Amino acid sequence: MKLMTGNSNLPLARAISDYLEVPLTEALVRRFADEEIFVEIMENVRGEDVFVVQSTSYPVNDNLMELLIMIDALKRASAKRITAVLPYFGYARQDRKPGPRTPISAKLVANLVTTAGADRVLSVDLHAGQIQGFFDIPTDNLFAAPVMSADIRSRFGEKNLMVVSPDVGGVVRARALSKRLDNAPLAIVDKRRERAGESEVMNIIGDVEGRFCILIDDIVDSAGTLCNAAAALKEAGAEDVVAYVTHGVLSGGAVARVEGSALHELVITDSIGNQDAISGANKIRHLTIAPLLAEAMRRISDEASVSSLFD
Repeated sequence: MKLMTGNSNLPLARAISDYLEVPLTEALVRRFADEEIFVEIMENVRGEDVFVVQSTSYPVNDNLMELLIMIDALKRASAKRITAVLPYFGYARQDRKPGPRTPISAKLVANLVTTAGADRVLSVDLHAGQIQGFFDIPTDNLFAAPVMSADIRSRFGEKNLMVVSPDVGGVVRARALSKRLDNAPLAIVDKRRERAGESEVMNIIGDVEGRFCILIDDIVDSAGTLCNAAAALKEAGAEDVVAYVTHGVLSGGAVARVEGSALHELVITDSIGNQDAISGANKIRHLTIAPLLAEAMRRISDEASVSSLFD
């Protein structure tokens, strides 16, 4: 088993390496003067089971090209099996045609990863489950819910909990977390999105009076949806609101927006390497998924069950 990483999320890759007690494969990933990416693997990988850890987060296209070139280099170096480990799969929100003459970019990226030479894909909380079907190779979609539920129990277990979905589309995710929290009651925020990045809360479905609300989502980008939902929940009588989100994209003024919002805390995983961007934030906390990814990688390498991780 070999472990390799690009430049997108070195802290997560190192944490996975420490958990598995497998050193990161030495590789040179650099850029020419015109920003072309060059990869040279400095170790023998012939006949090896190689896992490439690379989130396709900001800068998305640079990190995606790094991933594709690393996979191609491994393929040409005769690696036995190449698993693309994508803690965050960029372009996942473009999983359908929202209007005429628009692309399905998630499918295009899946084709690129497959054509580059990946034999398998491992990701966390894909924006839409059907993206697994975009790949013509085995794909494992892990869930951060077990990590989140353990953290919620340890910090807020004595509270009068209620799980809240920030939109109708996230109800399945919220219900799954609710079951892990001893079937905590469920509420839904009904919102209308006029344009991308903007949302208006319309109504709260469920009685949140006196409840400690746990907002659950897969991606926080501009944070407008979460902040509006938190304000609406507080107005409806919620005791407090904490948000748990797998992928902290946090673009633009998202961090400042969270800091000035009604949210008590925003908890994100380290699927995206944005530690510097949130270093001064008081309301944002990291939760690591390194053990979850590492254990899945070990089981894939050992040809053992991955689904049993969620039993």
